[in-house]
Amino acid sequence: MASVAFLGLGVMGYPMAGHLKNKGGHDVTVYNRTAAKAEQWVAQHGGSHAATPAQAAEGKDFVFSCVGNDDDLRSVTTGPEGAFKAIKKGSVFIDNTTASAEVARELAEAAQVGGFSFLDAPVSGGQAGAENGVLTVMVGGDQAAFDKARPVIDAFARMVGLMGPAGAGQLTKMINQICIAGLVQGLSEGIHFGKKAGLDIEKVIEVISKGAAGSWQMENRHKTMNAGKYDFGFAVDWMRKDLGICLEEADRNGARLPVTALVDQFYKDVQAMGGKRWDTSSLLARLEK
Repeated sequence: MASVAFLGLGVMGYPMAGHLKNKGGHDVTVYNRTAAKAEQWVAQHGGSHAATPAQAAEGKDFVFSCVGNDDDLRSVTTGPEGAFKAIKKGSVFIDNTTASAEVARELAEAAQVGGFSFLDAPVSGGQAGAENGVLTVMVGGDQAAFDKARPVIDAFARMVGLMGPAGAGQLTKMINQICIAGLVQGLSEGIHFGKKAGLDIEKVIEVISKGAAGSWQMENRHKTMNAGKYDFGFAVDWMRKDLGICLEEADRNGARLPVTALVDQFYKDVQAMGGKRWDTSSLLARLEK
Protein backbone atom coordinates (compact mmCIF):
# COMPACT_ATOMS: atom_id res chain seq x y z
CA MET A 1 0.00 0.00 0.00
CA ALA A 2 1.30 3.43 -0.99
CA SER A 3 0.47 6.89 0.25
CA VAL A 4 -1.19 8.67 -2.68
CA ALA A 5 -2.72 12.06 -3.48
CA PHE A 6 -5.04 12.71 -6.41
CA LEU A 7 -5.65 16.26 -7.65
CA GLY A 8 -8.71 16.84 -9.82
CA LEU A 9 -11.96 14.87 -9.57
CA GLY A 10 -13.60 15.43 -12.91
CA VAL A 11 -15.30 12.76 -15.01
CA MET A 12 -11.95 10.99 -15.41
CA GLY A 13 -10.18 11.74 -12.14
CA TYR A 14 -13.07 10.81 -9.87
CA PRO A 15 -13.21 7.13 -10.90
CA MET A 16 -9.42 6.90 -11.37
CA ALA A 17 -8.88 7.98 -7.77
CA GLY A 18 -11.53 5.46 -6.75
CA HIS A 19 -9.61 2.63 -8.38
CA LEU A 20 -6.42 3.68 -6.60
CA LYS A 21 -8.28 3.40 -3.30
CA ASN A 22 -10.43 0.33 -3.88
CA LYS A 23 -8.57 -1.79 -6.44
CA GLY A 24 -5.05 -0.65 -5.58
CA GLY A 25 -5.68 -0.61 -1.85
CA HIS A 26 -3.75 2.63 -1.42
CA ASP A 27 -4.17 5.35 1.19
CA VAL A 28 -5.62 8.18 -0.94
CA THR A 29 -6.05 11.87 -0.19
CA VAL A 30 -7.97 13.87 -2.80
CA TYR A 31 -8.14 17.52 -3.76
CA ASN A 32 -10.68 19.20 -6.02
CA ARG A 33 -11.18 22.88 -6.80
CA THR A 34 -14.85 22.46 -5.85
CA ALA A 35 -14.55 21.04 -2.32
CA ALA A 36 -18.01 19.45 -2.38
CA LYS A 37 -16.84 16.99 -5.02
CA ALA A 38 -13.91 15.94 -2.81
CA GLU A 39 -16.27 15.49 0.14
CA GLN A 40 -18.56 13.37 -2.05
CA TRP A 41 -15.62 11.20 -3.12
CA VAL A 42 -14.53 10.59 0.48
CA ALA A 43 -18.10 9.73 1.48
CA GLN A 44 -18.19 7.16 -1.32
CA HIS A 45 -14.68 5.71 -1.14
CA GLY A 46 -13.16 6.62 2.20
CA GLY A 47 -9.71 8.18 2.43
CA SER A 48 -9.45 11.91 3.08
CA HIS A 49 -9.56 15.26 1.30
CA ALA A 50 -7.37 18.33 1.54
CA ALA A 51 -8.05 22.04 1.14
CA THR A 52 -5.12 22.71 -1.22
CA PRO A 53 -2.94 20.71 -3.62
CA ALA A 54 0.05 21.33 -1.34
CA GLN A 55 -1.76 19.88 1.67
CA ALA A 56 -2.86 16.87 -0.36
CA ALA A 57 0.67 16.18 -1.63
CA GLU A 58 2.52 16.57 1.66
CA GLY A 59 4.30 13.36 2.67
CA LYS A 60 2.88 11.28 -0.19
CA ASP A 61 4.80 8.66 -2.17
CA PHE A 62 2.84 9.35 -5.36
CA VAL A 63 0.83 12.38 -6.44
CA PHE A 64 -1.53 12.18 -9.42
CA SER A 65 -3.24 15.03 -11.24
CA CYS A 66 -5.98 15.10 -13.86
CA VAL A 67 -7.12 18.65 -14.59
CA GLY A 68 -8.29 20.70 -17.56
CA ASN A 69 -5.37 22.31 -19.37
CA ASP A 70 -1.84 23.71 -19.08
CA ASP A 71 -2.90 26.63 -16.88
CA ASP A 72 -4.88 24.37 -14.53
CA LEU A 73 -1.89 22.05 -14.32
CA ARG A 74 0.49 24.86 -13.45
CA SER A 75 -1.97 26.03 -10.80
CA VAL A 76 -2.04 22.69 -8.96
CA THR A 77 1.71 22.11 -9.28
CA THR A 78 3.76 25.32 -9.20
CA GLY A 79 1.00 27.75 -8.17
CA PRO A 80 0.97 29.53 -4.76
CA GLU A 81 -0.66 26.50 -3.06
CA GLY A 82 0.60 23.96 -5.59
CA ALA A 83 1.74 20.43 -4.84
CA PHE A 84 5.35 21.15 -5.79
CA LYS A 85 5.58 23.37 -2.71
CA ALA A 86 5.11 20.40 -0.37
CA ILE A 87 5.91 17.18 -2.23
CA LYS A 88 8.67 15.18 -0.55
CA LYS A 89 11.99 14.29 -2.12
CA GLY A 90 12.08 10.92 -3.84
CA SER A 91 8.35 10.85 -4.60
CA VAL A 92 6.79 10.62 -8.07
CA PHE A 93 4.31 13.08 -9.57
CA ILE A 94 2.15 11.50 -12.29
CA ASP A 95 0.14 13.87 -14.46
CA ASN A 96 -2.81 12.33 -16.32
CA THR A 97 -3.97 15.61 -17.86
CA THR A 98 -3.98 15.94 -21.64
CA ALA A 99 -1.69 18.95 -21.91
CA SER A 100 1.17 20.24 -24.03
CA ALA A 101 4.55 18.57 -24.27
CA GLU A 102 6.01 21.98 -23.43
CA VAL A 103 4.41 22.12 -19.97
CA ALA A 104 5.39 18.51 -19.33
CA ARG A 105 9.06 19.33 -19.95
CA GLU A 106 8.78 22.48 -17.85
CA LEU A 107 7.37 20.56 -14.87
CA ALA A 108 9.86 17.71 -15.27
CA GLU A 109 12.68 20.25 -14.94
CA ALA A 110 11.06 21.80 -11.85
CA ALA A 111 10.66 18.35 -10.31
CA GLN A 112 14.30 17.53 -10.90
CA VAL A 113 15.32 20.71 -9.10
CA GLY A 114 12.99 19.74 -6.24
CA GLY A 115 14.43 16.26 -5.85
CA PHE A 116 11.42 14.27 -7.05
CA SER A 117 10.28 12.75 -10.36
CA PHE A 118 7.63 13.86 -12.86
CA LEU A 119 5.85 11.67 -15.40
CA ASP A 120 3.52 13.03 -18.07
CA ALA A 121 0.97 10.24 -18.39
CA PRO A 122 -2.14 11.23 -20.40
CA VAL A 123 -4.81 8.59 -20.79
CA SER A 124 -7.12 7.28 -23.48
CA GLY A 125 -10.32 5.31 -23.10
CA GLY A 126 -12.80 7.99 -22.15
CA GLN A 127 -15.16 8.14 -19.21
CA ALA A 128 -16.14 4.48 -19.61
CA GLY A 129 -12.49 3.43 -19.56
CA ALA A 130 -11.91 5.44 -16.39
CA GLU A 131 -14.97 4.00 -14.67
CA ASN A 132 -14.05 0.44 -15.61
CA GLY A 133 -10.35 0.86 -14.80
CA VAL A 134 -9.18 -0.06 -18.31
CA LEU A 135 -7.45 3.09 -19.54
CA THR A 136 -4.46 3.23 -21.86
CA VAL A 137 -1.69 5.33 -20.30
CA MET A 138 1.06 6.91 -22.43
CA VAL A 139 4.01 7.95 -20.28
CA GLY A 140 6.95 10.30 -20.73
CA GLY A 141 9.80 10.47 -18.25
CA ASP A 142 12.62 8.60 -16.57
CA GLN A 143 12.74 4.77 -16.65
CA ALA A 144 13.36 4.48 -12.90
CA ALA A 145 10.40 6.70 -12.03
CA PHE A 146 8.21 4.80 -14.49
CA ASP A 147 9.18 1.45 -12.96
CA LYS A 148 8.39 2.80 -9.51
CA ALA A 149 4.99 4.22 -10.51
CA ARG A 150 3.84 1.46 -12.87
CA PRO A 151 2.34 -0.85 -10.20
CA VAL A 152 0.30 2.05 -8.82
CA ILE A 153 -0.89 3.24 -12.25
CA ASP A 154 -2.01 -0.32 -13.01
CA ALA A 155 -4.99 0.18 -10.66
CA PHE A 156 -6.87 2.09 -13.39
CA ALA A 157 -5.13 0.88 -16.57
CA ARG A 158 -5.05 -2.08 -18.93
CA MET A 159 -2.12 -0.75 -20.97
CA VAL A 160 0.77 1.37 -19.71
CA GLY A 161 3.79 2.24 -21.85
CA LEU A 162 6.88 4.41 -21.44
CA MET A 163 7.14 6.31 -24.72
CA GLY A 164 10.33 8.27 -24.11
CA PRO A 165 11.63 11.24 -22.09
CA ALA A 166 9.54 14.06 -20.60
CA GLY A 167 6.87 15.17 -23.08
CA ALA A 168 6.75 11.88 -24.99
CA GLY A 169 3.54 10.82 -23.27
CA GLN A 170 1.80 14.01 -24.36
CA LEU A 171 3.14 13.69 -27.90
CA THR A 172 1.80 10.13 -28.08
CA LYS A 173 -1.61 11.32 -26.84
CA MET A 174 -1.59 13.89 -29.65
CA ILE A 175 -1.13 11.08 -32.17
CA ASN A 176 -4.02 9.24 -30.52
CA GLN A 177 -6.32 12.26 -30.98
CA ILE A 178 -5.13 12.88 -34.55
CA CYS A 179 -6.05 9.30 -35.46
CA ILE A 180 -9.42 9.47 -33.73
CA ALA A 181 -10.38 12.70 -35.51
CA GLY A 182 -9.98 11.12 -38.94
CA LEU A 183 -11.68 7.89 -37.89
CA VAL A 184 -14.79 9.60 -36.51
CA GLN A 185 -15.16 11.82 -39.55
CA GLY A 186 -14.83 8.80 -41.86
CA LEU A 187 -17.40 6.83 -39.85
CA SER A 188 -19.76 9.81 -39.85
CA GLU A 189 -19.51 10.16 -43.61
CA GLY A 190 -19.99 6.41 -44.10
CA ILE A 191 -23.17 6.30 -42.00
CA HIS A 192 -24.44 9.48 -43.68
CA PHE A 193 -23.78 8.02 -47.12
CA GLY A 194 -25.47 4.73 -46.19
CA LYS A 195 -28.60 6.50 -44.99
CA LYS A 196 -28.79 8.56 -48.16
CA ALA A 197 -28.37 5.37 -50.19
CA GLY A 198 -31.28 3.74 -48.35
CA LEU A 199 -29.24 0.96 -46.75
CA ASP A 200 -29.83 -0.70 -43.38
CA ILE A 201 -26.98 0.77 -41.34
CA GLU A 202 -27.01 -2.02 -38.77
CA LYS A 203 -26.57 -4.64 -41.51
CA VAL A 204 -23.86 -2.59 -43.17
CA ILE A 205 -21.86 -2.18 -39.97
CA GLU A 206 -22.29 -5.86 -39.05
CA VAL A 207 -20.46 -6.76 -42.25
CA ILE A 208 -17.85 -4.04 -42.69
CA SER A 209 -16.83 -3.94 -39.02
CA LYS A 210 -15.30 -7.39 -39.51
CA GLY A 211 -13.11 -6.17 -42.36
CA ALA A 212 -10.43 -3.56 -42.91
CA ALA A 213 -12.78 -0.67 -42.07
CA GLY A 214 -13.40 -1.94 -38.54
CA SER A 215 -12.43 0.21 -35.54
CA TRP A 216 -13.25 0.80 -31.88
CA GLN A 217 -15.28 3.82 -32.93
CA MET A 218 -17.32 1.76 -35.35
CA GLU A 219 -17.98 -1.04 -32.86
CA ASN A 220 -18.84 1.23 -29.95
CA ARG A 221 -20.45 4.31 -31.47
CA HIS A 222 -22.33 3.35 -34.64
CA LYS A 223 -25.60 2.45 -32.86
CA THR A 224 -25.82 5.73 -30.94
CA MET A 225 -24.75 7.73 -33.99
CA ASN A 226 -27.38 6.04 -36.13
CA ALA A 227 -29.96 6.92 -33.46
CA GLY A 228 -28.84 10.54 -33.35
CA LYS A 229 -27.73 10.29 -29.70
CA TYR A 230 -24.51 12.02 -28.70
CA ASP A 231 -24.21 11.76 -24.93
CA PHE A 232 -21.77 8.87 -24.68
CA GLY A 233 -18.29 10.05 -23.88
CA PHE A 234 -15.61 12.58 -24.69
CA ALA A 235 -17.09 16.05 -25.24
CA VAL A 236 -16.56 18.19 -28.34
CA ASP A 237 -15.18 21.04 -26.21
CA TRP A 238 -12.47 18.71 -24.87
CA MET A 239 -11.67 17.36 -28.32
CA ARG A 240 -11.19 20.87 -29.68
CA LYS A 241 -8.82 21.62 -26.82
CA ASP A 242 -6.84 18.49 -27.64
CA LEU A 243 -6.77 19.14 -31.38
CA GLY A 244 -5.63 22.68 -30.67
CA ILE A 245 -2.66 21.23 -28.77
CA CYS A 246 -1.91 18.94 -31.72
CA LEU A 247 -2.03 21.78 -34.24
CA GLU A 248 0.16 24.04 -32.09
CA GLU A 249 2.75 21.29 -31.74
CA ALA A 250 2.62 20.66 -35.49
CA ASP A 251 3.38 24.34 -36.07
CA ARG A 252 6.48 23.89 -33.90
CA ASN A 253 7.76 20.62 -35.35
CA GLY A 254 6.76 21.15 -38.99
CA ALA A 255 4.27 18.27 -39.25
CA ARG A 256 1.46 18.69 -41.78
CA LEU A 257 -2.01 17.83 -40.43
CA PRO A 258 -4.53 18.82 -43.13
CA VAL A 259 -7.25 16.35 -42.09
CA THR A 260 -6.86 17.17 -38.40
CA ALA A 261 -7.15 20.90 -39.12
CA LEU A 262 -10.27 20.29 -41.22
CA VAL A 263 -11.96 18.09 -38.62
CA ASP A 264 -11.14 20.67 -35.94
CA GLN A 265 -13.19 23.18 -37.96
CA PHE A 266 -16.00 20.65 -38.32
CA TYR A 267 -16.08 20.37 -34.52
CA LYS A 268 -16.26 24.17 -34.40
CA ASP A 269 -19.41 23.87 -36.51
CA VAL A 270 -20.82 21.33 -34.04
CA GLN A 271 -20.14 23.76 -31.18
CA ALA A 272 -22.06 26.44 -33.08
CA MET A 273 -24.98 23.99 -33.38
CA GLY A 274 -25.14 23.81 -29.58
CA GLY A 275 -23.10 20.61 -29.36
CA LYS A 276 -20.30 21.72 -27.06
CA ARG A 277 -21.04 18.89 -24.63
CA TRP A 278 -22.05 16.31 -27.23
CA ASP A 279 -19.59 13.47 -27.66
CA THR A 280 -17.10 13.40 -30.51
CA SER A 281 -19.26 11.14 -32.69
CA SER A 282 -21.57 14.15 -33.20
CA LEU A 283 -19.70 14.96 -36.42
CA LEU A 284 -22.57 13.03 -38.00
CA ALA A 285 -25.05 15.64 -36.70
CA ARG A 286 -23.20 18.27 -38.72
CA LEU A 287 -23.70 16.27 -41.91
CA GLU A 288 -27.39 15.73 -41.17
CA LYS A 289 -28.36 19.27 -40.18
